[in-house]
Amino acid sequence: QVQLVESGGGLVQAGGSLRLSCAASGRTFSSSAMGWFRQAPGKEREFVAAISRSGGTTNYADSVQGRFIISRDNAKNTVYLQMNSLKPEDTAVYYCAARFPSTIATMTKVGQYNYWGQGTQVTVSS
Repeated sequence: QVQLVESGGGLVQAGGSLRLSCAASGRTFSSSAMGWFRQAPGKEREFVAAISRSGGTTNYADSVQGRFIISRDNAKNTVYLQMNSLKPEDTAVYYCAARFPSTIATMTKVGQYNYWGQGTQVTVSS
């Protein structure tokens, strides 16, 4: 079992920054591919960013490329999402996801992940 707990969400003005964290339980973290997704009201959950087990490979949605950075610290069982130059359209609940075991470096589809956090709200005001 993998348990994921997100933190770091909040209210920020457009152009500002936030850093989300996702703490994972268990000894499987370093063997798990990780991802961030988001879901705005009335919309489907969408891919934001993904990172491989070692952190050597990352993947981003076009909408956040160049603004968001995903990283991980396997010693701390934590994955991060640094969000810069935030826009009102980034407003959503952000979810951390894990795939264990993982044989694919990065994954972009909801169905490819088998563990999810409870989500953290990010609101960007204009």
